Amino acid sequence: MLKIVVVGGGAGGLELATKLGRTLGRKRRATVTLVDRNSSHLWKPLLHEVATGSLDEGVDALSYRAHARNHHFDFQLGSLCSIDRDKKTITLAAMEDEDGDLLMPEREISYDILVMAIGSRSNDFNTAGVREHCIFLDSLNRLTVSATR
Repeated sequence: MLKIVVVGGGAGGLELATKLGRTLGRKRRATVTLVDRNSSHLWKPLLHEVATGSLDEGVDALSYRAHARNHHFDFQLGSLCSIDRDKKTITLAAMEDEDGDLLMPEREISYDILVMAIGSRSNDFNTAGVREHCIFLDSLNRLTVSATR
C-alpha cells in the first residue's frame, strides 16, 4: 500500500492530510500519516483572541489525533530530525518529559511520498529589540505565557 507522510500540521499540511485521508485512506488505497511536533492545531488568525484572553487555546485547539481518527489518517507526535532520501525514511527525535525522562525513543517512519508542509518563520528584519519583545504569530507558547501575565 502507498505510504504518504505529511510533515507539518499547519493549515496546508492539515488540509492535505485530511483530504488524502478522506479520498485515499478511507478506501485503503494509501496510508496517510501527519507528523507534527505539537499535539493540536490552532488556526493562527485566532491567535489575537488567545493573546487577549477571549479564546482558550486548550479548548479551541483542534486535536490532531482526534481529527486523524475522524478523517482516516494517522498522526505521529514528534519533531523531524532527519530525512534519508535513499532509504525513503524520516527520523523523529526522541521525546522527553520536563525532567529529562525518555517518553518515546527516536523512531523512523518510511514513506513512498513525502510532503514537507513545515510553513515559515516570522521575519524581524533584524530590527533591534523585536526578537526579544515581539509576540510572533508563530510562537503560540510565548503568546499563552504573555496572555496569562
